[in-house]
Amino acid sequence: MSTVTLGALAGHFGRDLTRGVDKAVRIIEAAARDGVDLLVFPDAALGGYIGDLRHPDPEDLPPAIDPAGPEVAAIIAAAGPMTVCIGYTEAAGDVHYNAAICVNGDGILGSHRKVHQPAGESEAYAAGDSFRTFDTPVGRIGMLIDYDKTFPESARTLALHGARVIAALSAWPASVTDRATRLPADRQSRLFDLYDCARAAENQVFMVSSNLTGITGSLQFLGQAKVVGPGGDVLATTRSKGGLAKVEVDIDAEIGRARRVLNHLTELRPDIYATDPVRER
Repeated sequence: MSTVTLGALAGHFGRDLTRGVDKAVRIIEAAARDGVDLLVFPDAALGGYIGDLRHPDPEDLPPAIDPAGPEVAAIIAAAGPMTVCIGYTEAAGDVHYNAAICVNGDGILGSHRKVHQPAGESEAYAAGDSFRTFDTPVGRIGMLIDYDKTFPESARTLALHGARVIAALSAWPASVTDRATRLPADRQSRLFDLYDCARAAENQVFMVSSNLTGITGSLQFLGQAKVVGPGGDVLATTRSKGGLAKVEVDIDAEIGRARRVLNHLTELRPDIYATDPVRER
């Protein structure tokens, strides 16, 4: 296909897993009517997120599910030809991961376990250990989960492995230490937008960035779902409200245009980059 419609969702999803699956299915059906080809849900859309980043309550954690279980099967059945990325808590034996899965009607296309963990998240989840890309009907993509996009190496790894689109699924809250009176003025709000645009521009790829809205425990989520082009320009956004940011694009043409003169990935100089932490002299 020459053009595709990319969609990034901002919305509230709580701990009720049955209700979350039903809501996700309805959103997929509505997006299909709007012609969306890639739909990116927030992190933790299936089962919700932890309520405290510093010290999560071990007795009040999100429900963990098996990716081969009925919840993901319902998303696969609803997806049909659409490519859908959605976040959840993954049960892997006695270990839980903050995870994302990418599916269409044919089954599971790819998955990701969040690598970088802020504050006390390690009390609730184990950390993933890799970044992988995979083929989908809209092209080769990779996934990041919220704090992963803070680190340039995460998106760069995906881009070097052929990702044309990076799906960034977030449960990204306002600052927990110095919250602003208005969400758009919050420090984390500015960083959330900055990382989306920087990761797209420095790798010359599309970023499809989703996020939760509403409140869970002590956390107030920012929304601000968006699609960012390979030049770092915001093509569509929900701002702080819930909704779907969507735009029709020609992925190959836009990336080709961005890389025509300056191709960041081919102009890298890995031979001179530091591989060890810088030590004070």
